[in-house]
Amino acid sequence: MRLNQVTVTMPDLDAGWEFYRTLWLQPIVDARPHYVRFVCPDGGSSFSLHQGEAGGSGTTVYFECDDLDLTVSRLIEAGILFASSPADKSWLWREAEIFDPAGNRIVLYFAGANRLDPPWRVPSSAHS
Repeated sequence: MRLNQVTVTMPDLDAGWEFYRTLWLQPIVDARPHYVRFVCPDGGSSFSLHQGEAGGSGTTVYFECDDLDLTVSRLIEAGILFASSPADKSWLWREAEIFDPAGNRIVLYFAGANRLDPPWRVPSSAHS
């Protein structure tokens, strides 16, 4: 099984369009004012926005960046405001936090091998 996309709710898809284009997501469907879909620049996964009034209701989306600090610097130059600067976390990820126009929490991060293989990973025999 592979994850295809994550869809979040946003009241203003034009604002969402501009925000996520600034994050370098490439549009593949533009059915505004009801729906838009993007492909992520790396990895082949997609991300979409559905028009609705319940934006920011506990949603957190994680986008991994190979060079988090450089990515954050470029986004600051492009006008993105960060809620938190890049910082090393106790779970061995480096993260920075922003919020999209609907209030959805977006975490830009770098985890390297710790993304899927942290030191505390459940042993494969426990998956059965």
